Amino acid sequence: MSKRGFEVISSYADKNIQLPKRATKHAAGYDFEAAEEIVLPAIWKTVVQSAGSHLAELFGSDKDEALEKKEQLLRPLLVPTGIKAYMQEDEYLQLTNRSSNPLKNFIVLPNGVGIVDADYYNNEGNEGHIYFQFLNFGLRDKVIRKGDRIGQGIFLQFLKADQDEAEGSERTGGFGSSGQA
Repeated sequence: MSKRGFEVISSYADKNIQLPKRATKHAAGYDFEAAEEIVLPAIWKTVVQSAGSHLAELFGSDKDEALEKKEQLLRPLLVPTGIKAYMQEDEYLQLTNRSSNPLKNFIVLPNGVGIVDADYYNNEGNEGHIYFQFLNFGLRDKVIRKGDRIGQGIFLQFLKADQDEAEGSERTGGFGSSGQA
C-alpha cells in the first residue's frame, strides 16, 4: 500500500504536468510547478490605478459597493498545479513559498503556509487539486509561466489532543471547504 505521494488530476492528464520532486537529496520540500501561465497583478499598481481613476466612487453615494470592487482587485490569486497528494490520515502536506519568491519575484503567500489535509485527496469538489495562493507586492505584474517552480510541499505528521472529536465527519468540497469563513 502506498503511504504518500503525488498524482496528476484527471483534467490535467494530457497537459504534460510534472510531479513534484525534491531538488537535492537533503531537501525537505517537494518543488511544485505552475500548471498554466498566470499573470499576478502588482498590488501597488492596482491600488494606485484604482484610487486615481475611481476616487469619486470612494466618496460617492455607494461607497460600500466601490470598496467591494477594490477589494476584488486586491484578492490573492490561486495558481493551479494540476497535482493532488495522497497521505496517511495523521499527516498533512504543508505548502510553503520558495525562499527566493519574495526577494526575486515580489510574491508571497498571504496565508503564510497552506495546509492540505489527507481527506482533501480525491474530494468531490475538485479531485484534490492543489493551488498556491499568491499576492504580488511588486510594482509590476508578474507572469508565472507553465513549469515555473512556485512553491514547496512538505509532508508532516500531526498529533491529536486527548478526547479529540472532529466537528464534521467527511469532507464534502474542494478548496476551503473544511471550515467556516
